[in-house]
Amino acid sequence: MLNNIGLPGLLLIAVVVLVLFGRGKISSLMGEVGKGITAFKKGVDEGKQELEDAKAEDALDVTPAEEKEKDKA
Repeated sequence: MLNNIGLPGLLLIAVVVLVLFGRGKISSLMGEVGKGITAFKKGVDEGKQELEDAKAEDALDVTPAEEKEKDKA
């Protein structure tokens, strides 16, 4: 159904939305969308950092006991 909208259909939809909501409302809406995208990206980056930190904390120390004792001495 949405495969055959084409450029004229998209332009018509854009004009109808502009008439219904007005330029000010659309610009504020787009500003909110931009803030949402920024917050989403920040959350994804923080999630990746938390996973990397958790992996670093969970890393096993496989150094043999003899070498650990040598390092302490």
